[in-house]
Amino acid sequence: MPHDIDDPHSQPHSHLPSDPVLRVRALETILTRKGLIDPAALDEIIDTYENHIGPQNGARVVARAWAEPEFREALLADADTVLAKLDLNGRQGEHVVVVENTPARHNMVVCTLCSCYPWPLLGIPPGWYKSDAYRARAVREPRKVLAEFGVTLPAEVAVRVWDSTAEVRYLVLPMRPAGTEGWSVEALERLVSRDSMIGTGLALQPDDAAARGAQR
Repeated sequence: MPHDIDDPHSQPHSHLPSDPVLRVRALETILTRKGLIDPAALDEIIDTYENHIGPQNGARVVARAWAEPEFREALLADADTVLAKLDLNGRQGEHVVVVENTPARHNMVVCTLCSCYPWPLLGIPPGWYKSDAYRARAVREPRKVLAEFGVTLPAEVAVRVWDSTAEVRYLVLPMRPAGTEGWSVEALERLVSRDSMIGTGLALQPDDAAARGAQR
């Protein structure tokens, strides 16, 4: 309450456990008891983003761009129009720009102010994307951050960091792995990870253990 603001022990969050999961559950309980949220509606929202809206949507777009040159050109030229036709431009997915990785340039996305992110394409942003450390270091020392994600780039490859905002969100189009000529879009999807579309990862290779069985 306003009149208690000078007393840190009177703040609601001071009574919450330190563990993030427990804090979320405690907040949910408090808000439910106050009638401010409907648990059933909250469960439906979570299920939607976990099982229906997620990286699989972005992976499908990337795989199609790899397989269809005309689609790729349209996506890079005007992603909003292309995504609207695919019904992938909902809330948090407005004004998307697709940036393409090349042998000469690697793209990486961050939101330095908060956690702007293309939800319809990638689902809920991971915890590390929202962390202060990532938001600060991605701009200051992107190569070190990439190395911590297991991505080591040759010195001659430039790294371009894109700062997402409420006005513009970015999706990285990773390079298509060699040896996938003739693969179907469905098979190519399995090579596209969430991190590769943020730029903190690369597409899986055809012989990667996680990609085995993709070709059909």
